[in-house]
Order: sequence, then structure tokens, then C-alpha cells
Amino acid sequence: MDPKGHAAIVTGAASGLGAETAAALARAGAKVALLDVNLDAAKAMADKIGGIAIRCDVTSSDNAVAALAQAKEQHGVARILVNCAGVGPAKRMVGRDGPMPLSDFERVIAINLIGTFNMMRLASADMQALDPLADGERGVIVSTASVAAFEGQIGQTAYAASKGGVAALTLPAARELSQFGIRVMAIAPGIFGTPMLKALPQAAQDSLGASVPFPKRLGEPREFADLVLNIVRSGYLNGEVIRIDGALRMAPR
Repeated sequence: MDPKGHAAIVTGAASGLGAETAAALARAGAKVALLDVNLDAAKAMADKIGGIAIRCDVTSSDNAVAALAQAKEQHGVARILVNCAGVGPAKRMVGRDGPMPLSDFERVIAINLIGTFNMMRLASADMQALDPLADGERGVIVSTASVAAFEGQIGQTAYAASKGGVAALTLPAARELSQFGIRVMAIAPGIFGTPMLKALPQAAQDSLGASVPFPKRLGEPREFADLVLNIVRSGYLNGEVIRIDGALRMAPR
């Protein structure tokens, strides 16, 4: 699918991978709605790229329904959904203060996994009613997993479980939605230069980058966004999780 002229929704679009993806889609001619819980930051980004900003808590059914309705009112039904909303706290299952609070685990699962499913189910319901394009396609959904889905480190039990769920969700969702001409893909990024990592001391960033086989550096958000665009444009990509990690395989810690 050529994104030009089509409506696109990006969650977690106020910063990091989501912001770069929203910008790349806008440059490609898509009408982009930037969804985020941080509305001020989303508005600032939307102003830069010519999109619209909408507050959205992806864990809330009602909030997500309202956000998609607002995006639809301004841009029409989206043919493109990119799920980038997520959190990645590090906490051991059993630490010095005892077991991890169950609420901490539930929060990560709610945002990363349930939030992804929530947006996927609502957006695909709208996509089904669209007229098919020339090749029969109605839409494409790209979600964000992580290499932690496959090689979760110590302290990543909640994060790895949530991203493993996103990875496992991809194929059955693609199979179910294939009858409507909707593709479902996921990307599993490695160590990327997001605002969270960029806040670390330069020595720490350099050390992380050096652990990547090649190229020996942090991934750049634009490279994630480029892959999203390639997935949108490549109609035979479906039901797969693509790693983008410089051949990195995470150590236990």
C-alpha cells in the first residue's frame, strides 16, 4: 500500500519510535493522527509534521473508542495503524524488598499487550468496512514487540512477557483478518536511541552500542520508521515479526 493520501494512526506518537514513525508517514503523504497520553507533547509533534494530536489511553476501551472516532472525523477511517505505545520498566520478580508488586506487572501487560490488542481490534473493525484497494488490501497493522520477547534479561519478566504476547498475537491476528484484506505485522527492535536511552551517560550509551555485532551502535528511530514504511508498502509481508537489532542477542543481564 502506498501510504500517500491514506489516514494513519500512530500510538505512543509523542516521542521516540512513535514520533519518528508518525513523521515518516507524514512525509510519505499519509494523514497522520498522533495518539498519546501526553497530549501536549503529541500536539508539539503534530504541529511539526502537519498531523493531528489526540489524547488516548490505550488501556481504556472507552478512551480508545473516542480517540479513534475523533481521528475518523478529521481524517476518515485509517488504513494504517502503528502501535508504539509502551513502557519498559526494569524490576526483578523477587528483589531486596520481596516479590514484585502484582500491580507493577499488571501495568506493563495492560499498556504493552492489552493496549496493543485494544487498538488492533477497534481499528480493524473500522478497516473491514472500507472499500478494498486495487490489490484487495483494506489495511495494515504494525505493532511493536521487542527482542526481549525472545531473550528477556533479568529484571525484564514483565516487559518480556508483554512483548512476547505482542509477538504471539501477530500470526493469529493476521490469519483472522486475512479474509478482510488486512495485514498484521510486528517489529522487534533491539537497543534503540530513544529518549529513555539517550538520557543515560554517554559512556553507558557507547557501551550498549558496542554490544551490537554490527553496526556497533544504538539503533536510530528513523531506521525503525523506515521499516514501518517498508512493511506498509510491501503487500506480501504478513503475519511475521521482524527483528531489527544489528544481529544482537541479549545476554542474561
